[in-house]
Amino acid sequence: MADKYSHEELVNRVKTPGWRLVPGAKDKSITDTLERLLHLTHERTQKGEAPGLIEEIETSVELDMLQIAQLWRYLGLPV
Repeated sequence: MADKYSHEELVNRVKTPGWRLVPGAKDKSITDTLERLLHLTHERTQKGEAPGLIEEIETSVELDMLQIAQLWRYLGLPV
């Protein structure tokens, strides 16, 4: 895994394409903007499902659950 982005760096990348959500072993990955994938992971969590793994396609940067929750808060989604 590459180095992790700071919260500010992630906030600056929220609208950027080139991110992949890997929801689980049986599910297919979804590629979109970081913002769209954050909304999808939030919906999954609200349903009681695991959010899945978000990774940046070019750099292989992965977001941990704390970073995902901080970005949900940034987008105004309930945590």
